[in-house]
Amino acid sequence: MTQAVSKILRDAVQLSPSERAELADHLVETLASDIPPEIEGAQIAEVRRRIAQIESGVVAPVPGEQALEQVRRIVAAARSGS
Repeated sequence: MTQAVSKILRDAVQLSPSERAELADHLVETLASDIPPEIEGAQIAEVRRRIAQIESGVVAPVPGEQALEQVRRIVAAARSGS
C-alpha cells in the first residue's frame, strides 16, 4: 500500500459511517466506469437472475448485517488457519 493510500485510509476511517458509505459509493462508481461492456452485460444479467430468484421465492434475501457477520466469521477463520 502506498503512503498516499495509507493516509487516505487513516483519514477515511475517522469519518462517520454514513460518510464512509458515501465515499465507498463514489469510489465504486469510479471503478464501474472502467468495466468492459461484455462484463457489464453479464453483471446486469446476473442481477436480473438473482432478483427473479428472490421474487419467485427460490431464495430468501439475507439482511445486510447478517451477511456481513457471516463474511467476518469466514475471514476470521481463514486468518486463524481454521
